[in-house]
Parts: sequence; structure tokens; C-alpha cells
Amino acid sequence: MWKYSLLLLSLIWALQGEAMAMEIKVGASAPEFSLPNQQGKQVALQDFRGQWVVLYFYPKDDTPGCTAEACSFRDHQLQLGAKNAVVLGVSVDDVSSHQAFEEKYKLPFTLLSDEDGKVAKAYGSLLNLWVVKVAKRHTFIIDPEGKVAKIYRDVDAEQHAQVILQDLQALSAPK
Repeated sequence: MWKYSLLLLSLIWALQGEAMAMEIKVGASAPEFSLPNQQGKQVALQDFRGQWVVLYFYPKDDTPGCTAEACSFRDHQLQLGAKNAVVLGVSVDDVSSHQAFEEKYKLPFTLLSDEDGKVAKAYGSLLNLWVVKVAKRHTFIIDPEGKVAKIYRDVDAEQHAQVILQDLQALSAPK
């Protein structure tokens, strides 16, 4: 019995520790990173200065919710491009998994491999259960100057791209 109690307490402690990880705030500079894409080429956040960046974290390639979200971004790619926005998907899956996911669903955007989870952790988007690490389904809109403009911690995978488009419209409107 005490073993189960200890395991439960350890799990609660891990989840609280992850929840207390760096909390990104709107208006703050987005944490910089450089990660390999689905072709193994390094991609850095700074490569996209001057554009809106939709940085979305997701748990696992080729799973139902992650596929729905990725395909929604795929299906709205033209509208996102018209808003001067690029989509960057990030998970802890490896490059070959991303490449297969991209090819299977004809994804026209960059998938980044964060195998050690450091970037997801920097954005407060890593769930670390010791034996398993996954990115939480979170999204950040980063403005052309590299500041966090909008944060989504509760995402409906199927409708998310439409919400992003509406918010990009509002965020990019002349003030």
C-alpha cells in the first residue's frame, strides 16, 4: 500500500513541478531555440523575424488529435500565409517520425524535433513523467518582433487553426 502512496505522491510532485515551469507571459520575448526539422535541417526562431509565428506544441505524431490539428493547419495554410504567418509544429518525436507524419498527411509546414524536451519546457509545455516526456497541446502566436502575442493552453485540435486565423486578424489590425 505504501508503495502506491509513494508513487502517487511522486506523480503529483512531478506534475506540480512541470506546472511551475517557466510561465510565459503575453508581451514577453519568446524563448529562442534552434531545432532540427523533418529533414534534419536546423531551424531557429530568429529565422522568422518579420513574420508572425504560430508555434504549436503537440504530444505525438500520427495520433488522432495531433493529426486533426496538423491537418487543420494544413487546410488553412493559404489563409495563414496571407496573414504573413508561418506554422511551426513541435513535439518530442524524432526527425524520422516527423518526416513520416509530414509525408503521410502532406503537411506544408515545418515540424521540429525537440527530443530532449528543452524547448517545450522553456515554453511551459512539457509533461515529464520520468519514463515518458510529451509536449502539451499548447500554442503561442509570436509577433514579427519576437514577442509573445497570444497563448493558448486549452486547444480544440479540430477548430484551432480557425481560432488562430481570427486572432491573427485582430492582432495584425492597425491600431
